[in-house]
Amino acid sequence: MMAQTSSPTITLLEHAEKISQGAEAKIYRAQLHPSPSGSSSGTKDEESYILLKYRFHKQYRHPTLDSSLTKSRVAGEARALIKCLRSGVNVPGIRMVDAAEGVLGIEWIDGKSVRFLLGGGAEGEAEVADDSEDVQDDVPLEEDEPLKEYGVTQDALMSMIGTEIAKMHKADVIHGDLTTSNMMLRHPSSRKGLQMVLIDFGLAYTSTLVEDKAVDLYVLERAFASTHPESEPLFAGVLKAYEQYMGKDWAAISRRLDDVRLRGRKRSMVG
Repeated sequence: MMAQTSSPTITLLEHAEKISQGAEAKIYRAQLHPSPSGSSSGTKDEESYILLKYRFHKQYRHPTLDSSLTKSRVAGEARALIKCLRSGVNVPGIRMVDAAEGVLGIEWIDGKSVRFLLGGGAEGEAEVADDSEDVQDDVPLEEDEPLKEYGVTQDALMSMIGTEIAKMHKADVIHGDLTTSNMMLRHPSSRKGLQMVLIDFGLAYTSTLVEDKAVDLYVLERAFASTHPESEPLFAGVLKAYEQYMGKDWAAISRRLDDVRLRGRKRSMVG
């Protein structure tokens, strides 16, 4: 009996570097077109590497259902990225899609997460941050240090965030998981220069509803509050830039955001 051969996508995964793993997917760094003989021609990492998001099989789901959900979610994320790209939103470019294998390949971003740049720590360091709450008031100046390398201030970064979210909402794309971990600042030395890039559209969907856009903003507001203490002025800067870009559409979203906040406070009080 002939041995079953792996698909090109699985072979690519096998030779890729695993970066992280979540409940739904594993993240890898790979070279889609490795240079011959491992030669180095001075190509930058962002141009020679891609990021692979692999939605692995879930043993607790029926195989047919698992396959159907995986294909749908990979295709949905790719469609959201394409819609954003066509609307001028800064998101990673798509390099490959293999929905059958549950793999989405996107552009490698040379930069750091906004969470890290704002002093929220790297991913998986929440416990350390929580343990050091008593000294956070003593280090506000140090939180600006990572941003100096990028030549941008916190205020400017907040403006960039608000503008990109507004561009996304203008395209009627709802991110579904707006956090500072899902935003990256592209390094100014990269080919495309300094950019604020929205990433991880695994929960994204299309909607024209004011409610959905307001909830998207509320999720980010809560993320700021939990990850970046004393962040009210920061989020205010995000909303200011968002308002400027949205124009006349802002009034309805603002009113609905107030309603969403009120519902959130009531839920917190009830427990």
